[in-house]
Amino acid sequence: MAAAAAAAAVRTLLLLLLPLLLFHVAAGETVVAEDWLEKPPRGDSPFGSVWPLPQLLRSSPIALQLSHDRFRLEHDPASSAQVGCQILDDAFRRYYNIIFSGSPYPGASSKLHRKLHRKPTTKTRADGEVSSLSVLVQSSHNDCNDFPGLDSNESYELSVQAGESLLQAPSVWGALRGLETFSQLAYRDDNDGILMNKTEVVDFPRFRHRGLLLDTSRHYLPLIVILETLDAMAYNKFNVFHWHIVDDQSFPYQSQTFPELSEKGAYDPSRAIYTETDVGAVLWYARERGIRVIPEFDTPGHTQSWGKGEPNLLTPCYNGKEPSGLFGPVHPVTNSTYDFMKKLFNEIANVFPDHYIHLGGDEVSFSCWQSNPDITSFMEKMSFGKDYKKLESYYIQQILDIVASYKKGYMVWQEVFDNGVKLKPDTVVHVWKFMAERYKQEMAEVTAAGFSTLLSAPWYINSIAYGQDWTKYYVVEPLDFNGTDKQKELVVGGEACLWGEYVDGTNLTPRLWPRASAVAERLWSDKSVTNVNDAYSRLAKHRCRMVQRGIAAQPLFVGFCDI
Repeated sequence: MAAAAAAAAVRTLLLLLLPLLLFHVAAGETVVAEDWLEKPPRGDSPFGSVWPLPQLLRSSPIALQLSHDRFRLEHDPASSAQVGCQILDDAFRRYYNIIFSGSPYPGASSKLHRKLHRKPTTKTRADGEVSSLSVLVQSSHNDCNDFPGLDSNESYELSVQAGESLLQAPSVWGALRGLETFSQLAYRDDNDGILMNKTEVVDFPRFRHRGLLLDTSRHYLPLIVILETLDAMAYNKFNVFHWHIVDDQSFPYQSQTFPELSEKGAYDPSRAIYTETDVGAVLWYARERGIRVIPEFDTPGHTQSWGKGEPNLLTPCYNGKEPSGLFGPVHPVTNSTYDFMKKLFNEIANVFPDHYIHLGGDEVSFSCWQSNPDITSFMEKMSFGKDYKKLESYYIQQILDIVASYKKGYMVWQEVFDNGVKLKPDTVVHVWKFMAERYKQEMAEVTAAGFSTLLSAPWYINSIAYGQDWTKYYVVEPLDFNGTDKQKELVVGGEACLWGEYVDGTNLTPRLWPRASAVAERLWSDKSVTNVNDAYSRLAKHRCRMVQRGIAAQPLFVGFCDI
């Protein structure tokens, strides 16, 4: 307890001294993309290429060597996560290979049992050598077998020095973030040696939810593309994969309870689906990188593909007194609809371990419901008049109750809140409508009502423009709306969204990166980190680093990656 209190006191002191210790990257004017069409800004960042920028980064000119045949990643003997913690053991292997560009990994070791092999190494100009990085997880609870959640602690402290360096974190999730920062501090000198400056880092995310939405319905995304995206998310310290897995166009999720949904609703029932094994692979791969997986099954709209495998689920549309042969949103007044939803969401709740399921609820067209005589009768019975928002609210309320019965929380698009649906206090409302910055008023209204909220409205990465459009994502301030401090505490974070109408496995990665990286830093780093010139310097290097790691990130501007 005394050690923990002392550590907390040191951390508090460092944060109080942050303005003195940290170079002020917030200084200077914001530069817009048009200013760089002729020439990019010049000057290296004093922070090198670390992305996203830590809360505190103090670097020394003292250069230290890392030798692939002597350097060790190891568990500290006092760590609550020792050898056998698969998440960290796999991370040690992964980051060793990243730092040393694929050199054979000698294996994680304990300080009590390690053997240092003294072999010749590349000659380089260095003032010392980093012999090891000792990882100390300080939690009383061993979270090696857990999944990350909204309240997971991702903070860490990193001390890089000659001899033994130290990474301390209260959880394995913080240790993963610290390992990423450690790997980004490594660089090569002219003799191809690996160097790292003596550095101190105190870091934690500004927002708990830092998400990326991928749409796998408009185009099926191969499993390998999703896994590659999870790698890139970890390189940018994103921690939520929002899987918009099904929509009008296709139903690629292979349900064990209702297999006909993908058999009849997917583009190809044998090749363009996500099997139980595929979903398990995504969940495992994400967990290994400290990333939550939140599935979205959007209803009652965006469900045309559902009706192919469940014929009585959608509303028959009418032309006068006769069915037109077309179908609208989910039929909201039949018992069979809710029987189906209970079974499907029971499966979803069991397959996906995260506490939250995203239930959508956006963009519901009422024209088909208005034409259907059974729904007209139901509206009269319920005294809804001609207000079909009340009918939508009735339906969504049933779905929310179903999901809550499985001990799950839910996220919804903003229309659910706008239409007055009765929501549980822990509901997260997802703001997506930009409307000339009307989203700021929406954020104020949602938080004033006491609900947690996520922001995506200004971060639709699928909207592209010639030039450096990453800057428009970078300069967004999520808390820039009229509200009290208590309201702003309800903003749990945000998400970059890549909708899939014009994106598949051939162009997803370069369209996404490094543009999404701008959102990643905005959600991780301190509010004062706003200097676009400094960000350009670091992001250009970070983009090259991603390319070196196998992520086909597009260029920011003119230049050259020395890889």
